[in-house]
Amino acid sequence: MYRATLLFLAALAAPAAHDFSGERAMDYTRKAVAYGPRPIGSPALRRLEAFIVSTLKSDGCQVTVDSFTGHTPNGPVAMHNVICRFPGSTGKAIVITGHYDTKILPRFVGANDGGSSAGLLLELAHALQGVPRKDDVLLVFFDGEEAVKEWTDADSLYGSRHLADRWQADGTLARIKALINVDMIGDRDLELVYDMSSSAQVRTLVWDAADALGYSSHFPRAPNAITDDHVPFLQHGVKALDLIDFDYGPNNSYWHTPEDTMDKLAPRSFEVVGRVVLEAIRRLEAAY
Repeated sequence: MYRATLLFLAALAAPAAHDFSGERAMDYTRKAVAYGPRPIGSPALRRLEAFIVSTLKSDGCQVTVDSFTGHTPNGPVAMHNVICRFPGSTGKAIVITGHYDTKILPRFVGANDGGSSAGLLLELAHALQGVPRKDDVLLVFFDGEEAVKEWTDADSLYGSRHLADRWQADGTLARIKALINVDMIGDRDLELVYDMSSSAQVRTLVWDAADALGYSSHFPRAPNAITDDHVPFLQHGVKALDLIDFDYGPNNSYWHTPEDTMDKLAPRSFEVVGRVVLEAIRRLEAAY
């Protein structure tokens, strides 16, 4: 009885959320893909940005467009991170991120790589709307994750590097409890990387949340290490985690090819990741 009472009180300690719809997240992804290839600086990416901003505002989110110049091997490019804020009362923040640009490749529409993260973040906004919060929840759509030419520290992660530096300068990083980055999470054969470069504390919290929800098969504990949009925040001391399925197609054969299309994705995968992220937010808010 004592344990049951504690569990009941813990459930009340953090705000609930509306249910996460994998079908709706898939539909948002489909709309992103319909714009075609969306590399940095392209008209298609700007049209997707406008759609993201409009959709977030309709869900009652406080939206900011973080404009900056990315210095690429092809010269300076105007880039835009989109930041959605659901305000809380503690001054602390939980940040969920993902990129919405696609790699510069012929006929590459990036359904999973660039599309699925945007779709999941948009559905998270829908699930979080109208719910009083303890902590700020920030959803960030990064521009410029993909390299313009060869992946290097200087040619990649433009949006996350910029925002980590900006938030370090203005004090925002000090408010962040945890950051969770999502990337390539729509694969119908979902198996997420147990990323050893990520914060062990956040990784344990998220994997425990997945276990509690019955999703252990999608969250194995086979260690790997990934460089993604969480890394600039880790480098500034933020507790950050990358959620990515980096085994996309036989021997990862769909990654960065024209085969990265909507038919390779499944609503169930979005639902699994979305519900785990919402449970992780609840646990982070309840913890401290």
